[in-house]
Amino acid sequence: MISVAKRPKSNDKKQQKKSAAGKSGEIIHGAVPSREILLEFIQENPDRATKRDIAKAFGLKGDTRIELKQLLRELEDDGLIERSRKALKRPGALPPVTVLDITTRDTSGELIARPAEWPDENGVAPAVLVRQPSGGAARSRAKVPAAGIGDRIVAKIFPNKEPGGPAYTARVVKIIDKHRNAGLGVFRPMDNGGGRIVPIDRRQTELEVDPQFTGEARDGDLVEIETLRIGRYGLPRAKVLSVIGSVASEKAISMIAIHAHGIPHIFPDSVLREADAAGPADMNKREDWRKIPLITIDPADAKDHDDAVYAEPDPSPDNPGGVIVVVAIADVSWYVRPGSALDREALKRGNSVYFPDRVVPMLPERISNDLCSLREGEDRPALAVRMVFSKEGRKASHTFHRIMMRSAAKLSYQQAQAAIDGAPDDKTGPLLEPVLKPLWEAYRILKIGRDRRQPLELDMPERKILLKPDGTVDRVYVPERLDAHKLIEEMMIQANVAAAETLEKRKQPLIYRVHDAPSLAKQEVLRQFLGTLDLSLAHGNLRSSQFNQILSAVSGKPYEIMVNEMVLRSQSQAIYSPENIGHFGLNLQKYAHFTSPIRRY
Repeated sequence: MISVAKRPKSNDKKQQKKSAAGKSGEIIHGAVPSREILLEFIQENPDRATKRDIAKAFGLKGDTRIELKQLLRELEDDGLIERSRKALKRPGALPPVTVLDITTRDTSGELIARPAEWPDENGVAPAVLVRQPSGGAARSRAKVPAAGIGDRIVAKIFPNKEPGGPAYTARVVKIIDKHRNAGLGVFRPMDNGGGRIVPIDRRQTELEVDPQFTGEARDGDLVEIETLRIGRYGLPRAKVLSVIGSVASEKAISMIAIHAHGIPHIFPDSVLREADAAGPADMNKREDWRKIPLITIDPADAKDHDDAVYAEPDPSPDNPGGVIVVVAIADVSWYVRPGSALDREALKRGNSVYFPDRVVPMLPERISNDLCSLREGEDRPALAVRMVFSKEGRKASHTFHRIMMRSAAKLSYQQAQAAIDGAPDDKTGPLLEPVLKPLWEAYRILKIGRDRRQPLELDMPERKILLKPDGTVDRVYVPERLDAHKLIEEMMIQANVAAAETLEKRKQPLIYRVHDAPSLAKQEVLRQFLGTLDLSLAHGNLRSSQFNQILSAVSGKPYEIMVNEMVLRSQSQAIYSPENIGHFGLNLQKYAHFTSPIRRY
């Protein structure tokens, strides 16, 4: 803890004669303190850290005040302090262990990194000098590979006590992503036939492209590049991997988002080799369900199909009017084994990411769009749940099965709905009586149970973006919400409930999909908003049905969409958790994501 310097006593002549260049850490009244002492004072005295406060604390007058002003400006330029109104403060401190992105080198060739995540309210992310064991033998003893520009690392953080330079130093603990050296930038040609890359990330330095590596890039093109060589002197060298085109296009914006958020979009060779080597599953320990006419119902442009459905009346005399619903889910676990390269990459990605012009998949196309996609007329391994419901929509039982299936048809939502509405086509016509009508009858029964459960019924239209061939936006439209969508959603929900119940019954640890009730603060914001429309929201422990009453009251009103959006904003974020608190929005006590294994880890 630093104490405020007091005016030296008159008999302390020797101390008064000491200069500001004294030993680091020594406080000298009347002299400008060292950078370290000044930073420590600002850190520990946030309530009195204006320039006037500092000058008073250290007894500075006249020319020393000018020196103080200059020193404070240098510290601010280095990102070590920032202004908050009239006061000065240290930027948000880094924790002892931090994830860093190595972005550049300083003039001495040392690696410089910045935090991978940094809240905007904390100002500019501080620079960190990355220390590495010198020499191969030292690195071998430390058991840490050499880090380089583009790597994402876990590092132990230390305050930098040397004058000048970044606020922190770091010691590499682990390299998370090695050679994250792909990036984006705007290409600018040079007279020698090569070019320079102006990066879109301002934290990164410019790069130089030799003439043989410019590809088809032209002046002003947004390009994806790979860093080739980094030396101590001169600009790093890069190679143009692809020309993305106009910065204004959706294609360019998607790639910028991919790079800005560090979304892995290139599969390592080891992952691709493992995917290419995978072959069809066999019948070992599988039930043969290939004669059951399971069908997939998906968006018209879907490339992977990870769920199929089938329904029929329950023939049991103990369940008159009841139905049997089957949901089959692609058996991704057959191909993605624990600890494999595919498994490690899928875990790192966590999920597929969707953009208007592309999908960044969790699994390579050989797995996601081929071997694990429930293609029409092809044998595919799957995990199926067979659920029995009473005519009142109450589930009587369920069982899980490891099966081999063969999809009877691949339908779009619009195709299936049109057939039910009386306009079947050549494909849906033969399926109408044996497959589609039993599915809709099952949905009618499931809906009885859903209406009794009263989940949150938000009516938020999904907006889709249509692109032109050049990647620019053609139009934004709202697709029609069909019963076919709701049928698939409700059957997936019931399959997920069954999965949670089965795992719990077997005392198997699992990850729940949970959704907490709205916080009191968000409830109050919504309550005040609704008051302006002469609508009221009850106090206390709310249920989803109480929100539904409000949504029903505004149905058809000019402000219907606005109220739906405000109710949505009042909700908590649904998350994955090993602790089960239930799902408020669905009004379910047990819910786990058994479905969508191609898109979610």
